[in-house]
Amino acid sequence: MEAGAPTTPEEDAAVLRRMRVGWFDGPAPRYWLTRFVYLRGLGFIHTVAFAVLLDQMGALIGSEGLLPASNFLSRIGRSTDFVQWPTLFWLDASDPMLHGSAWIGMGLAIALMLGVDNGLLMLGLWAIYLSFCHVGQVFWGYGWEILLLEATFLGAFLCPVRTLRPMPAAHVPPPPVIWMIRWLVFRVMFGAGMIKIRGDACWTELTCLAFHYETQPIPHPLSWLLHQAPMWFHKAGALFNHFVELVVPWFVFGPRRLRHFAGAFLVAFQLLLILSGNLSFLNWLTLVVCLSCFDDGWLRHLLPQFLSTVADGREGRWRASRAQRVVLSGLGLLVGLLSLDPIANMLSPRQAMNTSFEPLHLVNSYGAFGSVGATRHEVVLQGTLSEHPDDKATWYDYEFPCKPGNVERRPCLVTPYHYRLDWQMWFAALGDYSQQPWILNLSYKLLRADPGALSLLAYDPFHGQRPRFVRAELYRYRFTRLHEDTDAWWQRERIGTYLTPLSLERESFMKAVRDHGWR
Repeated sequence: MEAGAPTTPEEDAAVLRRMRVGWFDGPAPRYWLTRFVYLRGLGFIHTVAFAVLLDQMGALIGSEGLLPASNFLSRIGRSTDFVQWPTLFWLDASDPMLHGSAWIGMGLAIALMLGVDNGLLMLGLWAIYLSFCHVGQVFWGYGWEILLLEATFLGAFLCPVRTLRPMPAAHVPPPPVIWMIRWLVFRVMFGAGMIKIRGDACWTELTCLAFHYETQPIPHPLSWLLHQAPMWFHKAGALFNHFVELVVPWFVFGPRRLRHFAGAFLVAFQLLLILSGNLSFLNWLTLVVCLSCFDDGWLRHLLPQFLSTVADGREGRWRASRAQRVVLSGLGLLVGLLSLDPIANMLSPRQAMNTSFEPLHLVNSYGAFGSVGATRHEVVLQGTLSEHPDDKATWYDYEFPCKPGNVERRPCLVTPYHYRLDWQMWFAALGDYSQQPWILNLSYKLLRADPGALSLLAYDPFHGQRPRFVRAELYRYRFTRLHEDTDAWWQRERIGTYLTPLSLERESFMKAVRDHGWR
């Protein structure tokens, strides 16, 4: 065809078809591989989450824990019921029930990770983890808990009910559920971006990262290295953060190439966050959710050939049965109605982070680091065997697994695992002990050399012996600099007393322990 020559209708139609295939989704995008990696990812995250439960649950919310679940349910039971706090542990919150439920959850999580795809299994995982989140109190009150619940609930509708096999030929992945997961991606990312530009001037001034790596809850070795970077690097990082969280999320609803472009940026961003600090399984889970941006045509280049071969042999077009249409229409209506409050929250100048508006945590609001502290304070627990807690007493520090303590100890690399007490100690340093009353129970248990409490620590300076007094001191911690001639990772200076010396003979202290039902 000569340049400038008129085209025929057939040629115009051919051009439009090429544009649609190259730029838009085409008539039937395939999601066999998308579903496969999404469910395997959720299985991995749930395995980590239940491993944390089995490892730390007894010492945190068991009958002898810092905040016993049974005490919590007894207290709220006076003014609420199952509808407001839906949990299986209304039936029984004993230690055997807690541990048995956690082991069942672990079994279901491993089954999902290994390829068992079933909607009822997914709903079982969701119900068990929801039950723990409702009795976990502050120790299970993080944003990634409700994100895991929402992602799992939606994942249940990707799965068949009558089979346990991965990629069952008779169950084509329903595209409407993929779109609902993309709506979750948008809320996670855009909510995080909006909370930042509203919450702290350092985000608009592009200076937050100059101190974020040092002041985040649990830094790791690369956090120390990133903190050494020049200011232009930190400003570029903040600008990139705004681009990925405020601009890129809009493309998850776009044509195929734009959606894949968005997915690549979102996944890369989560990998960078994983490399910058120990944020539990938050970024790992967000990465899994962001995989919904891709279809089989893109994922086939990354996955083993045998998976692509299996997916290629499956039906590509989704044909909803009458039952599926009813169920998915109801799910879409539910998600739409429950999205009204999160949308209003995102648009509000008083936006709240990581908020649920209903007790089942089906559609939530998200956000992270709306404000970033410029200085790092640490609560350091100490004990002594001296008879009097005066200037002559010798005090020894208790060490936590990952929280900064000994200045010469290298920051730990623990992501996606989550040391929950370490995180709460970071929050404790942001205020006083009245905002974190569980620290009194922790002190009481340290005075008794309680094995459960000591299991949450990395080092007991008294090796199982009871100290006479326990206190908490407040320190400011700073990363050391590359140019400094030192083997230490941190330097610290004492700010003051966080918690005055406590003993089992101090009546006001023991009264507070009894009043909270800890004794």
